[in-house]
Amino acid sequence: MVRHFLDLFTVGSEACRLIVDHARSRKDARADLPRGAVDADRPLSNHALALIFEKPSTRTRVSFQMAMHQLGGTCLTLSGAELQLGRGETIEDTARVMSRYVDALMLRTASHATVTDLARASAVPVINGLTDLNHPCQALADVMTFEEHRGTVAGSTWAWLGDGNNMANALIEAAGVFGFHIRLGVPTSHLPNAAVVEQARACGSTITFCPSADDAVAGVDAVATDTWVSMGQIGGAAKLAAMKPYQVTAPLMAKASPEAVFLHCLPAHRGEEVTDAVIDGPQSIVWDEAENRLHAQKAILLWCLNCL
Repeated sequence: MVRHFLDLFTVGSEACRLIVDHARSRKDARADLPRGAVDADRPLSNHALALIFEKPSTRTRVSFQMAMHQLGGTCLTLSGAELQLGRGETIEDTARVMSRYVDALMLRTASHATVTDLARASAVPVINGLTDLNHPCQALADVMTFEEHRGTVAGSTWAWLGDGNNMANALIEAAGVFGFHIRLGVPTSHLPNAAVVEQARACGSTITFCPSADDAVAGVDAVATDTWVSMGQIGGAAKLAAMKPYQVTAPLMAKASPEAVFLHCLPAHRGEEVTDAVIDGPQSIVWDEAENRLHAQKAILLWCLNCL
């Protein structure tokens, strides 16, 4: 059976733990290698990955390209406009054709249905590089980064502040899969996906909606946020005003555990969802978090291609 990587619940707890642990071992193994060096085992030699971007990207694009390079494989990067998708070919027909050329597909798009439709018709693994519903690749990098700094994530409590967007959904999924808890400081007008929340709760995680940012952050082990206006979406004065009480500031971070870390998937809109004092401060682990996208992508690719 083809191993698609579409969301963490579908992948499952055992596989997600395997992926994170392998990502850390791959990172450790490269500690003394030059940046451009290929991994010694070259496990994806003679393999090709196609990256399809219907949304712009920095970290997803570069991390997947470098992941394939370091694993010994080849990467093709395409925009939706460059493919026949831009002229009306169905996503299913694109999947059937691309499956004849490459060993795996990564899609970064708006509608989650697009990535599930691609997977349904594809004979090779499909990886969700981001949709408006979910961002599972980032969530695994976040868990990996937390564990590097704070130890096992199971049983920890995180705060999510701001928009109940795709990144909020991804971390709620991660909570369910890895056994941690999330307090949500979000306006009632911008809640995360209700089905994702209920599934995480069914896994045993406590997902709590808090009346204020102070309540969400009090004593937590990690504080996470994202831009208030997600890529491709239209913001406005009303949304920014609703989000303002959830800005992550130094006084707010001080209400978390003294050992708490700050996470942000980037890019950040400094002065909106987070202040410079926090993102550049001693509790911020966002640069390790960004680097770990590379190591997480490598482990995701290896799992999808039955190399783990």
